[in-house]
Amino acid sequence: MCIGMLKLLVRTTPKSEGKIKYMGQNLAKMIDHTQLKPDTTKEKINQICEEAAEYDFASVCVNPYWVDYCYEKLKDTDVKVCTVIGFPLGASTKETKAFETRQAIEKGAEEVDMVINIGELKSGNAEAVQSDIEAVVREAAGKAIVKVIIETSLLTEEEKEKASHLAKEAGADYVKTSTGFSGGGATVADISLMRKTVGPEMGVKASGGVRDYEGANEMIEAGATRIGASAGISILKGEQGTSDY
Repeated sequence: MCIGMLKLLVRTTPKSEGKIKYMGQNLAKMIDHTQLKPDTTKEKINQICEEAAEYDFASVCVNPYWVDYCYEKLKDTDVKVCTVIGFPLGASTKETKAFETRQAIEKGAEEVDMVINIGELKSGNAEAVQSDIEAVVREAAGKAIVKVIIETSLLTEEEKEKASHLAKEAGADYVKTSTGFSGGGATVADISLMRKTVGPEMGVKASGGVRDYEGANEMIEAGATRIGASAGISILKGEQGTSDY
């Protein structure tokens, strides 16, 4: 059964308050604690690493510059370092994306969230889009999880379905909704469509505008298996976050 169909159970644990479990799976381990703003300071990076370790999030998701720093901060925890590739436009070459992936892994990243070539998708060039994804998947093989950002706010329903299908065909581990930089984020309808397209064996990540417990719950019920948010702590505590990321 897809995790999105499971009911929530709430409990408090000694590690942190407000832990929520999906039939034995800690909700914190479904959240990428995210900080991708261009003006992010080292102080803010320190903060999200400390928070991720305290709340036991799945990962911290940061820009490539911060990967090695986060790795050093988190290497004695089970929190992974996630970074972004071809971010946020997706318009760099596949060779550039492959290099970014290789370098990120060398510096300690265990998960990479890549942006597809949106322009080629909208031009109907499925071969170029799949080849772009495959370049990253090859570099990451056996070393890092690949999540493919399709930027749903810029796509038609048919394009969302096509992009999700291409991500699966290319061998990616997840398909992801949004960068958070294109004026729209995750919606229940998009998560449902993506889940229907890729089936139960592939991950689906909801990212962009997930700010509270209710929103995260809706995404998971629709089929999301990972949440990208800077409001991870608010989600766990049932509070309202304010960021769009």
